[in-house]
Amino acid sequence: MIPQLFVESIDLGDGRNITIETGRLAKQADGSVVVRIGKTVILGTVVSSRKASPGIDFLPLTVDYREKFAAAGRFPGGFFKREARPSDNEVLTMRLVDRVLRPLFPDDYHAEVQVMIQLMSYDEDVMPDALAGLAASAALALSDIPFETLISEARVGRIDGKFIINPSRAQLALSDIDMMIGASMDSIAMVEGEMKEISEAEMLEAIKFAHEHIKNQIAAQLRLQAAFGKKEVRTYEGEREDETIYAKVKDASYDKIYAIASKGSSKQERTASFAEVKEEVKALFTEEELAANGDLVSKYFYKTNKEAVRNVTLDLGTRLDGRKTTEIRSIWSEVDYLPSVHGSALFTRGETQALATATLGTSREANQIDSPSEQGEEKFYLHYNFPPFSTGEARPLRGTSRREVGHGNLAQRALKNMIPADCPYTIRVVSEVLESNGSSSMATVCAGTLALMDAGIQMIRPVSGIAMGLITDGERFAVLSDILGDEDHLGDMDFKVTGTSVGITACQMDIKIDGLKYEIMEAALAQARDGRLHILGKLIETLAAPKEDVKAYAPKIITRRIPNAFIGALIGPGGKVIQELQKTTGTTIVINEDPTTEEGVIEILGTDPAGIEAVLAKIKSITFKPQMNESYEVKVIKMLDFGAVVEYTAAPGNEVLLHVSELAWERTENVSDVVKMGDVFEVKYLGLDPKTRKEKVSRKALMPRPPREERKE
Repeated sequence: MIPQLFVESIDLGDGRNITIETGRLAKQADGSVVVRIGKTVILGTVVSSRKASPGIDFLPLTVDYREKFAAAGRFPGGFFKREARPSDNEVLTMRLVDRVLRPLFPDDYHAEVQVMIQLMSYDEDVMPDALAGLAASAALALSDIPFETLISEARVGRIDGKFIINPSRAQLALSDIDMMIGASMDSIAMVEGEMKEISEAEMLEAIKFAHEHIKNQIAAQLRLQAAFGKKEVRTYEGEREDETIYAKVKDASYDKIYAIASKGSSKQERTASFAEVKEEVKALFTEEELAANGDLVSKYFYKTNKEAVRNVTLDLGTRLDGRKTTEIRSIWSEVDYLPSVHGSALFTRGETQALATATLGTSREANQIDSPSEQGEEKFYLHYNFPPFSTGEARPLRGTSRREVGHGNLAQRALKNMIPADCPYTIRVVSEVLESNGSSSMATVCAGTLALMDAGIQMIRPVSGIAMGLITDGERFAVLSDILGDEDHLGDMDFKVTGTSVGITACQMDIKIDGLKYEIMEAALAQARDGRLHILGKLIETLAAPKEDVKAYAPKIITRRIPNAFIGALIGPGGKVIQELQKTTGTTIVINEDPTTEEGVIEILGTDPAGIEAVLAKIKSITFKPQMNESYEVKVIKMLDFGAVVEYTAAPGNEVLLHVSELAWERTENVSDVVKMGDVFEVKYLGLDPKTRKEKVSRKALMPRPPREERKE
């Protein structure tokens, strides 16, 4: 018998509907749903272990999002023809969902949780990543896993001033906003996206627009939960607590931690001082007590540390390193730091440092994107590396982390819309984080801007970025500019904003508390604007404008368009012509076809101007077409009994026969009586000879015609 199906619908207000259904698929999971819109089908499941593993004092949550190639009727690339490691887009979607869900599990719930979201059917008019958060939350709603409140996510675009919820990829190409918002019924939890220099007020409008749609999605989850039957939340063994130990730890350490936090010190000095206090606290307990309750002592010391540090900021308006809430750490930067790269910059802000390089190439170096939901290429892309030494740690290197993918993507989105549309280069920016205590992704944006300008890329405007924080006790709050690593860890919000002097280009916000008011968000955005404009001023002090040209050892790129009919002549049989041309000129030549204009787009990349000019001359020669009745300079390259073969001097390689009868008005017995090898003169182009159907030129047509009596017959 087919199991009963439970379905709820969400009206997007424009004729589209999202449906959430459960009851038929993956019934052994703790919770499972199918989300549909158009022909897109997403399966969301969640499973949690019944017990936490021994020694685990955190939530081992795994969010996995995968797009099946069969969903789009395609085969995976590669030799094995099987989906393998997740693509960057899949990783980014995992992060978007994880960041909203993770804070909503109980603090003492440490059983393993696995959320799996799979794209099973794909509709090109639907961007599936916008539905992943809805699928994850709906699956949790139907489970017995403890979870504080339901959430959902939505994408916002804006075309011609009108907001669009969950736009298609085609609509997104016309939009000046691409934002993903995650929220509960009451408050915003996550924001990430890119914008084309919008204002802070416009950004808040977009967030509020998305929030209203998210409320509808959560209401549908609640209806589905009620229809299916809400399960009783499972019981679990929470963390051990001991109020006596907590009081002893707090009494012994709070004032000392408060004093250290009030003093204003460096990361190393502060860490050492806190460690000393912790050792003093541990000394109050016997070895037997520490063996039995050492984990509680450490937990309560951390709790006390967090409370004291936060209170210093709320009470005194100062921070761990002595700064005021709006104060930004000292900044210094320089460009052209690395002598052999196409562009480089070093940016240092406090104890955070990023070294960025820019490399220029042809369309052949574009980043190819091949996933079930997206195919294409990126001509500007950024990679971010975060080695362990940047935080003074030694740990194994296990490939590119999800964090590195996410931070690199944020910096890429911050910069990409400031690359001119007519920039001929493919550009790769790489950020090497050398030191980190605060936002290294925002340092990457600043270093990336300077590296691009150093490379001679004519950016529309330079971009800077800043990370903001928040500390609140429910009544008081403090917005912090340019947060430290500790402030990120102990605070209630991490808000990164990038932009130009005109407006915002990208943002990423994670909120760790419920009920954040829009007034606080507005204050944070205003304070962030002041901060990023201050940082932007420091960048301009280092390099006021992009360098006028690329470096001498960097490749120059010239593009030319030719009719498709000439592409074969430029390539030659088996690629012989183009290969020889690249070899002799020291250039790289890339040919692409533009289907919209039926032209070939030729990219010539090289460091030697003479080599580039030689390629241009060859292209000009191949595409040369003389015009009727126009005069052209030619050179004799071959003597024949019935004429001379001449070459157009403006287009070497283009030859035409100058017939003996067109040498002079007088009768010519021997061609050599009139012209010789190497002679240069002008001829008139007469088009195709109607008899021979070959091109015809004439020397005599440019000479005065003598009277008949003077002509030699």
